[in-house]
Parts: sequence; C-alpha cells; structure tokens
Amino acid sequence: MIDPRFVYLAIALSLVGAYGYIRDMLRGDTSPNRVTWSLWGVEGVLAFFVERQQHVGLAALMTLMLGLVPCAVVVASFRNPHGAWKLGAFDVVCGAVSVGGLVFWAAINEPTVALVSFVIADQMAALPTVRKSWLAPSTESPRLFFLGSTNCAITVLTLTKLTTAGVLFPGCILVTDLLVGLLIVSNVGPRLRGEHYGVTKPKMA
Repeated sequence: MIDPRFVYLAIALSLVGAYGYIRDMLRGDTSPNRVTWSLWGVEGVLAFFVERQQHVGLAALMTLMLGLVPCAVVVASFRNPHGAWKLGAFDVVCGAVSVGGLVFWAAINEPTVALVSFVIADQMAALPTVRKSWLAPSTESPRLFFLGSTNCAITVLTLTKLTTAGVLFPGCILVTDLLVGLLIVSNVGPRLRGEHYGVTKPKMA
C-alpha cells in the first residue's frame, strides 16, 4: 500500500483529464453520452457519502471526483448544441435499469446486497458509452478514461485496509475506464466491421 495522501495526485490527474475532455467536447471532437455521464455523476456523489459513512478515509475524496467530473461534463455539454451523442433505445433502457438499481440500493437494508446493486447500476450506466466506443471511437477522447483507470488504481492502493466498501466501486470503474480507453485507441470496432478510421459519423443531439 502507498501513502493515503497519494489520493491528491489522483485528484489532480482527474482534473487534468476532465479539462482535456471538456475542451475536446467544446471543440466538437468529442460527444459524450449524457445518460452515462449524468448517472455517473449521481452515483459518484452518492458513493462518496456511503464511503464517508463507512469511514473509508481520504480515498473517498477520489470517489467524490468520480461524481463531480461527470457532472461538469454534462453541464459543459449544453454549451455546445451539437456536443452530445444522440440517444437511442439502448441508452434509454440502460439508463432505466441503472436508475432501478439505484432505487433498489436505496430501499434495501442489507449493506452487501445494496453495494452490489449500486455497482451494477453504475455498470449499466457505463454500457451506452462502452457501446459508443465500440461503434464510433472517433467521437470519444481516451485520455480521460486512461487517467480515470490510473486514478482508481491509486485510490485502491491508498486504502489502509482493503474492504468491500472501499474497493468494489473504484475497482469496477478502473476496469470499465480501461476497457473504454482501449476500445477508443485500438479502433477495434470499426476495424472488425471493415470500416476505415474516421468514416463513422458522430450522431449528435
């Protein structure tokens, strides 16, 4: 394990990633899926309060950033009228299931089951962006996701005691961010479909 104060480095890297992503979005190079980012914002903030109640420590600050950064992305997306991915049925269904998971999390009285339902809700919220990174990687910016994965790894390493409450949420985000980042930089979706990089046009709102 590393010094808990390394979480401040993770927070700084998160801010760098957020700045770059929002800049790319305002330029029209990136088009975030608002379903994913809105739910990530809500879930990150809620997870922060849960971790505070579980006495997770400084690592909870990084969880708070996992909520605040998506909130900033969603707000900034309204500055560019063409800066968001056009939502489809898949996005709506994933969003609805994610919200259902959050409702279940709030209603259940069993901590472990509640935590698992919370993480499932977060992963359902991520699916629209995972799918978009497969279909149209040119509409995403990989740096934020790779930094997010690094930040979550740092966060887990700063924990003085490995607990389910402290590890599960950042651990799942670590894997998801790494997957999205790899889908973007590898351009594997269009390659497997026989498309040339950059041919797929962004579906803007």
